[in-house]
Amino acid sequence: TRIELDPPAPLAGRAGLALVLIVRNEERHIAEWARFHVLAGVRHFYVYDNGCTDGTLAQLSFLGNALTVIPWNQKLRVAGEEIHNQVLAYAHATRNFGGRWRWMSYLDADEFLVPKGDGLDQALAELEGCSCISLPWHMFGRSGHMVAPEGGVVANYTRRNPDPMSDSPGLMNFKNILDPCHVTAVRVHSPETDGSTDTYNDRGEKFTSRGRKTRTFYSADRIQLNHYYTRSDAELQAKIARGPNLTTPDADHLRRVMRKVDAVEAGEVEDRAALDFLARKART
Repeated sequence: TRIELDPPAPLAGRAGLALVLIVRNEERHIAEWARFHVLAGVRHFYVYDNGCTDGTLAQLSFLGNALTVIPWNQKLRVAGEEIHNQVLAYAHATRNFGGRWRWMSYLDADEFLVPKGDGLDQALAELEGCSCISLPWHMFGRSGHMVAPEGGVVANYTRRNPDPMSDSPGLMNFKNILDPCHVTAVRVHSPETDGSTDTYNDRGEKFTSRGRKTRTFYSADRIQLNHYYTRSDAELQAKIARGPNLTTPDADHLRRVMRKVDAVEAGEVEDRAALDFLARKART
């Protein structure tokens, strides 16, 4: 799904990074996700409540004025075709709130922006001329956990697929950090800025949308995007039962997810980038 929009006008003094999240029933992990990103330098969280029935929103209350919650429990259709609720949320956030922020990113609750230095502000200061930065997924599997362990996601899930640019189905994809005042169309993985699908890696090198799928695009020098796709096996099964953001037949969804899990867990390597960031912050 692709939704076009007129970009918001920049407001005086806009600065910092805001995250946009559409969420349903992530009570167990959402506070860790939010605290990690506060530590990384995120200024505001726009949380689209896709029908939470647990304590997800209560877990975020510590954010105070840095939290905006928007009810978003809906399935909308045009001429019988379902509108992607996630893309609609991103377009709404960009147009209505984007003018306040220098940067915006559309993330899921299992995705973490991991700074390789002191924080996201430092990393993005080197990328001022980049209207849309694409960050490759680093795909983490179950790390041997059948049930959810104590101690959180970052500490317990340290094994990932070795190749973020793999051509195995479902492994290579991107999320973006972008200048919301230049966004002209929204997709989940490939927004457009100034009418173009061109994008930058985190070294500030420009590529076409096709070019970002080549190995020369890969970089996680400044910011690594960790995608904790499965968490534990029990949580994976619950994720499958919840279903996707778009209505999909259950058997098709199960088959697609398990094929991706098999690919994620093939030839895993240890990755402690997120733990290393937390250790650096603990020393300061």
